[in-house]
Amino acid sequence: MRLMISPSKNAKSFYVIKSVQKNGKNTSEIVEKLGTETFIKETYGVDDAEAWARSHVNELNAAEKAAKDVEHFVRFSTNELIPAGKQLSFNTGYLFLQKIYYQLGLPSICKKIKKDNAFTYDLNAILSRLIYGRILFPSSKLSCYEQSKELLEQPEFDLHHIYRALSVLADNSDFIQAELYKHSKKLVKRNTGVLFYDCANYFFELEHEDGLKQYGPGKEHRPNPIVQMGLFMDKSGIPLAFCINPGNQNEQLSLKPLEQQIMCDFELSKFVVCTDAGLSSDANRRFNNFGERSFITTQSIKKLKSNLKEWCLDCKGWQLEGGKKTYDISEIEDTPENRNKIFYKQMLVEGYDEERDIAFDQTLIVTYSLKYKLYQQTIRERQIERAKKYLQHSAQYDKHSVTDAKRFIKKTPVTNDGEVAEKAAYELNINAIKEEAKYDGFYAVCTNLDDNPAEIARINHDRWEIEESFRIMKSEFDARPVYLHRDDRIKAHFLTCFISLMIYRILEKQLDNSFTCEEIINTLRKMNVREVGEYGYIPNYTRTELTDALHDNAGFRTDNELTTPKAMAGIIRRSKGL
Repeated sequence: MRLMISPSKNAKSFYVIKSVQKNGKNTSEIVEKLGTETFIKETYGVDDAEAWARSHVNELNAAEKAAKDVEHFVRFSTNELIPAGKQLSFNTGYLFLQKIYYQLGLPSICKKIKKDNAFTYDLNAILSRLIYGRILFPSSKLSCYEQSKELLEQPEFDLHHIYRALSVLADNSDFIQAELYKHSKKLVKRNTGVLFYDCANYFFELEHEDGLKQYGPGKEHRPNPIVQMGLFMDKSGIPLAFCINPGNQNEQLSLKPLEQQIMCDFELSKFVVCTDAGLSSDANRRFNNFGERSFITTQSIKKLKSNLKEWCLDCKGWQLEGGKKTYDISEIEDTPENRNKIFYKQMLVEGYDEERDIAFDQTLIVTYSLKYKLYQQTIRERQIERAKKYLQHSAQYDKHSVTDAKRFIKKTPVTNDGEVAEKAAYELNINAIKEEAKYDGFYAVCTNLDDNPAEIARINHDRWEIEESFRIMKSEFDARPVYLHRDDRIKAHFLTCFISLMIYRILEKQLDNSFTCEEIINTLRKMNVREVGEYGYIPNYTRTELTDALHDNAGFRTDNELTTPKAMAGIIRRSKGL
């Protein structure tokens, strides 16, 4: 292996390369991307980036030589017991997370925080373990501390240090988010031209309200206080910034303060904010109708004024992207080809911003898809079947959400002759079903952009990634229920969830989005090695296409038949960029 320096107009980039044979020809391939000169200096705290890079290459060559030429014979006894109390199995999956953790400059961020605060514990060690634990074995802070002992590098701090560190992390949350954004731009491409925003609620394992913990309109209808998390994500699918608010706060009010924080701390001014209808208040739309900011938001057709609703559902006047021909969607045949087509039409809706005394015009774009129509019909048919089952049993039908199957059940409190009935009758609401079916296949957005309607619709469609991010935090990262009580520790908990999500998303992209979230995380959790005395470590996991991809991306391997202690120490150093 050798060092390659690639100069450009504004920077020098460093790569580790090696000679290989492909198709009978000698060529070179990149083993590891070390980054630019500035990135290496800032991330690893060195003055001479080239000297550091050459030293790194020498270490790689030495480790490769040591691992290549040594053959060990390990003797085991069928009568000798393993040592009592001695840990023999260690997780190495965290090393692939550690690589990104260090590339994001988190050790240097922790160093800056420690410089401004009076504490003696190792903040970097604590934060890194909280993040690895959140991804690999999500649990309480106590369990995280205990399970950190399963990592190859043992924790060198006490449990009480974790709780002290949470307060410090909460106080520096905004600073950490801003620094992460700055460092992440050197690691992955950040597309901040479009920013997706959404909110989610997280419940607690207690029942009394206090501080951030408040009863509110939780989507899971649990009898527990909740806290509200707002999250911005860029078009690349990487988390950008987050905020934590009381559970009883209107989520529409959370957007503007966090957006202002982004503009200030991240020095961003030109972007499109994309939200769902629940976050799309008139105030938020007007706020993003100023300067170089714009908005795209979903629009409920049912809530439009009657004339606009009638226009949306009109079968005539539809177009396809790139064409001028108009279509009558009632005449479109249901064929496989037509199911993949998206028809659209748009209308300028004139308005007025009284606060700024300026025009506030929006474009209403409505799309129609046979595929989406079929999807909605399928979902509703399943809900109708559930509603029929509800009718067979006594239940409370009056209280339900707008998406609950119980919305298709009609209550009749009077008899046929108009008298008040002793017991209300319940039946399937055919009219409600027919009314909802009118909207099958239709989807609407509002925007102040004067762009291609099809492109605007595609941008809005990408909102699924932020919804997926919340799903990952709730399921894979097990961010709920929250067991902490103090507000500062609650904020720190979600900060670690945010950083964990960022690291995971970057790893996902480095693997070319070739594997599912469940596949990646489950594989990392199982990547254990077994210590065999003084000889080193042997893999205790199955080598797969995914483990090969992880190793290729990281630039080191833990899946040799035997890794000597010296070679493993080198792997740990390389995971930290040392």
